[in-house]
Amino acid sequence: MAAAIEELLAALSGSGDPIEELRTLKTAALALPLSALRERGPQLRLGGIFSLMDVADREQTALCVAILERFFQALEPIHIARTYNEELRRGLYHTDDSVKLLAISQVGRIVECPEAITAILNSLDLLKQIILCIGGDKISVAKEAIKSLSKIAHTTSGLDVLFGTNLLTDLKSVMTISDIVRYRVYELLVEISSVSAESLDFCVKSGILPQLLEELTGDDVLLRVTCTETVTMLAGSLHGRQYLAQQGILDKISNMILGADSDPFSGLYLPGLVKFFGNLAIMDSPQQICEHYPAFLTKVFDMVEGHENTLIGVAVDTLGVLGSTIEGKQVLQKTGIRFNNVCRRIGQHAKNAPTELRVRCLDSISSLMFLPLDEHTDDLLAMSESWFKCLSPHPMELFQSMATQPFPELHCGALKVLTAVANQPWAQKMMIDSPGFIEYVIDRSVDPDKDSKDAKFELVKALVNSKTSMEVLGNQHYLRLRAYLREGPYYVKAVSTVAVEGSE
Repeated sequence: MAAAIEELLAALSGSGDPIEELRTLKTAALALPLSALRERGPQLRLGGIFSLMDVADREQTALCVAILERFFQALEPIHIARTYNEELRRGLYHTDDSVKLLAISQVGRIVECPEAITAILNSLDLLKQIILCIGGDKISVAKEAIKSLSKIAHTTSGLDVLFGTNLLTDLKSVMTISDIVRYRVYELLVEISSVSAESLDFCVKSGILPQLLEELTGDDVLLRVTCTETVTMLAGSLHGRQYLAQQGILDKISNMILGADSDPFSGLYLPGLVKFFGNLAIMDSPQQICEHYPAFLTKVFDMVEGHENTLIGVAVDTLGVLGSTIEGKQVLQKTGIRFNNVCRRIGQHAKNAPTELRVRCLDSISSLMFLPLDEHTDDLLAMSESWFKCLSPHPMELFQSMATQPFPELHCGALKVLTAVANQPWAQKMMIDSPGFIEYVIDRSVDPDKDSKDAKFELVKALVNSKTSMEVLGNQHYLRLRAYLREGPYYVKAVSTVAVEGSE
């Protein structure tokens, strides 16, 4: 088969209408195992396929791209760099975006190879063309260009080439094409900054990163929204967060949250600011962030108690993230009656809001209520019980009724909440005191689909694995739950039939 591949490649050079030969070659290349292609790959001459893409025939170009993608899978990056550097460079000028994507993706492979990256770093014209691709109309091409360029930043030599040559001028020139392209370049710089403190330093000295931070507090509200998302990405690394703190960005965002009430357009950017601090709290310390920037938590509470569903959803999500850690739960508990009122509102939203928001509330509640078995202190158990009781006058009945509804998202969301509290003795007592609850749990007929059966099984597993469930639920109920767990989520009880003489 490998010999046939070589014959098919040779036949392409003399063909006046190569479409049929390309189809045959594509079929043969896809049929041949990669291991066989790797053995013969370095001996194959693929230059002719590149030349066949120089015609305005979309089918011919698509066939060439598919064949090259297959062959390149079998070739080492260093071989591609040494043999097809010029072809890749020409591919970046091609009018067909699929050819550009092929070339850029191979450059991305090459720069990840220490032995091959020099071939790319020495090709400034090639790198310039990739930078220009960031400004193109096709978002997939721009994304691939950003991806490949960011990989270069994993080496000091790559950083030197990107920021110490005329390529930096090319980057700044591309930024002037439009607001959209400028933020693509910001995205590239943020990805590069996340690699290391050294790469962050290069991005700061380029002047592009400080320009991004200036736009965060600019007058253009729509740009501020995009800027907030990008700055949130920058906060994903420790050195990135330290830089933002040193530049006073955290204080500026806190002040923007404080001033949101007087800004009629704050609804556009406020969700991004809240998400920013929510992510920051989880990555660093919930207590530290909430104490240093009290406006954040106050605004989250206000949003939950407001009437704008979009803001309610963001706030509920944020509380779920914040309350997923023990430290975050303790921070919320310190707010006292204010958080009890917030819990009450979340419970109301879970019961009465549109379905999408109800599901988000259920997810948040399950995060807030869950306590790992090794964190069952008296204080934490009392805290989760008090929060649960704030959700509704009859919380166990509320979630049980939601778990029997025909809507899969609500059904599974309610089961997730019950699973979150199932290992806690106070919740087990509520369950056993709720008429028909255990019967509902072991009744497989009320779970209409796979997701529901899986969610019910997780509830049973949490109950059985709890150290207190046998004592609280009683031996009979415990044994029935253990039998359910042993049988698995999809068990169907066999029904025997007895034939009666004369029956049809």
